[in-house]
Amino acid sequence: MITFLIIGITSVISIAAFGNYTMMDKFIFRPTEAGRGQWYRFFTYGVLHADYTHLIFNMFTLYFFGGDIERAFKATFGGQTGVFYYLLLYVTALPVSILPTYLKQKNNNSYRGVGASGAVSAIIFAYILINPMNFMGVLFIPVWLPAFLFGTIFLLISVSLDKKQSKGINHSAHITGGLYGIAFMVTVFIAFANINLVSEFADKVKIDSIYDLIRIGY
Repeated sequence: MITFLIIGITSVISIAAFGNYTMMDKFIFRPTEAGRGQWYRFFTYGVLHADYTHLIFNMFTLYFFGGDIERAFKATFGGQTGVFYYLLLYVTALPVSILPTYLKQKNNNSYRGVGASGAVSAIIFAYILINPMNFMGVLFIPVWLPAFLFGTIFLLISVSLDKKQSKGINHSAHITGGLYGIAFMVTVFIAFANINLVSEFADKVKIDSIYDLIRIGY
């Protein structure tokens, strides 16, 4: 699967950069340099990570959700075209998710950014759009919610933390990436497959909710 290829490439480059300051500095997201013609930084920052914990968390999340989205694209558009749209979603989510950060920090010479979190968020919210009633949760926290509720709570918390300027985590990239993932899926599916994912999302939530109420005796 292409998901494994993304994970492999990202992991190899991230690990190589851990011990190579020159490599890290060349590809890290520096908004001042990105604005001076080094546009590649809008993409290359996504194959770098701060440490092993950061890398493992992002790649494990991509592995968990990416396979489903890759299969959804292939089932709808066929093998090669499906892979193309899947890669397009992931790759374009990198610059889109970091754009608010760039606009805010474009004159900040000290700002640095790494990580695939924005693109991974796009994949997660693409999954939520297609599977709104599948249960999701956070590792080590024994609370599982239907995906659409989890996504809603995640966005609200991210907006709150972003306003508080929580250090070390780019919450705006998570928010922007997640919303972009939804927008990309809705646009591509309706434009090239005549499938209205918003309507399907609403039907799944409504039907499954009614079924659950009946099943538990209400």
